[in-house]
Amino acid sequence: MGTIELYCSPNGDRWLFCDSAYQAAFIRHVPNAASGGSVTDVAVEAFLAAGKSGQRGPQYDALQELLTRTESGDVSRDAAPSSPPASAAGIVHKPAAEALLLSAARVRTFAQRRHMTNASGFFFTRDDRLFLVTSRHVLIDSPSQHFPDRIEVELHVDRDNLGASTWFSLPLYSGGTSLWRQASDDGGDVDVAVLEVRKDRLPAGAVFEAFGPEHLPTPGLTMPAGASVLIVGFPLGFHDSLHHLPIVRQGAIASAFGLRFDGKGCFITDARTHRGTSGAPVVASTASMHAHGVASSLPWILLGIHSSTVDMGARDRDVDESLGLNQAWYADVLMTLTAN
Repeated sequence: MGTIELYCSPNGDRWLFCDSAYQAAFIRHVPNAASGGSVTDVAVEAFLAAGKSGQRGPQYDALQELLTRTESGDVSRDAAPSSPPASAAGIVHKPAAEALLLSAARVRTFAQRRHMTNASGFFFTRDDRLFLVTSRHVLIDSPSQHFPDRIEVELHVDRDNLGASTWFSLPLYSGGTSLWRQASDDGGDVDVAVLEVRKDRLPAGAVFEAFGPEHLPTPGLTMPAGASVLIVGFPLGFHDSLHHLPIVRQGAIASAFGLRFDGKGCFITDARTHRGTSGAPVVASTASMHAHGVASSLPWILLGIHSSTVDMGARDRDVDESLGLNQAWYADVLMTLTAN
């Protein structure tokens, strides 16, 4: 539910404009703590009628101003909702969170009922099919003897109440055959995996955003060395536990983008990351890249999939600090992994 504070009186009483995709807009009166009063909700139409009948005050003027500004389109981004109309008064619905934050998903791996590790992932859609993308080593990793048989993905189930979420289980095997898709090339295995998600099996009311082929870099786009990127994930499992949203870390391109670093299908980023970030999307703003044609609801270019930190094997750990660099696999591998 989106809220806008209309007025706060000198004694601390507050009047809030509240709107929801599931009910008509209303005015909420929150009395000051000292008064001992209770919170009351009044429909917008009834609130305006009371103002016309003589109960006029600054809160009524503030509502009238909000309605006038909304109808004329002259409303600041911080003060007004956006998206489809939510009431006959012409108020529009404000998304509860930025689309980028709803594209990333918290992932947990399990061996039967035993919780093993935490990781990150994100959604990718192609030809009306939905995929969860993460690092391949999240699903299987022989060197560390990591062999989960299923994963759980946390999904929001109410766009207006991000505190409502559920865990959605996805099996990794069927009849002894792995269900995920992975790739390899001349440089070896690619540390990216996709798992198709049946839309008809998603929890009721599931809320998420998904990247698509239109978000991948086009041949005409270039990323200069040092260009800013964001890595959206769950480092060490850390996140907004109340709203179930990921953490965004800022980094920079640290190698020649477009070239295969050390002959592998990856590039290097300079960013502070931790375990649990594996599988996170690495994105750049379309505004900074002068890109066109990307869906405005998710105005980001999907550059890669974060894999892990990279380090010098010969580094003297008593003298030399960690490089603080990371490996990210080029996102165009998703076109191969999601092909029919």
